[in-house]
Amino acid sequence: MQGRVVLEIYEADEVNDELVEAMARLVPQLSSSNPPPSAAALQEIVDSDAVRLLVACDEHGVVGTLTLVLFRIPTGVRAWIEDVVVDEGARGSGVGRSLNEAAIERALAAGAVSVDLTSRPSREDANRLYQRLGFSKRETNVYRFTP
Repeated sequence: MQGRVVLEIYEADEVNDELVEAMARLVPQLSSSNPPPSAAALQEIVDSDAVRLLVACDEHGVVGTLTLVLFRIPTGVRAWIEDVVVDEGARGSGVGRSLNEAAIERALAAGAVSVDLTSRPSREDANRLYQRLGFSKRETNVYRFTP
């Protein structure tokens, strides 16, 4: 029987070489159309009052990240989960679950009345995870404006 993977989930509060290198490795696993963020872009994320960059580390280093956005609108505090990525070598070991649980906990502590996310239908494992975590599919239209 394999030993349980020990994960640490933390909120990035500084940009260092390890984080920059991790994002350079992880972002291409999430998106082929967007380059990894530069150190300066990561600094903007870390410095933002509305964004929490959650990082998952095991004994080998960074194995996943999740971006939680918290914002107030007239109907309350909302939370949005974006850019969840788990290193392909760590998938299936609970990293995605741990990141999402940490994000949900932070969102609720901030007073969020809901937590939203989107996931492409082709990401079957991710969609199953979100449903197991209690997310339900919304009947809504998602629109995107691209200039």
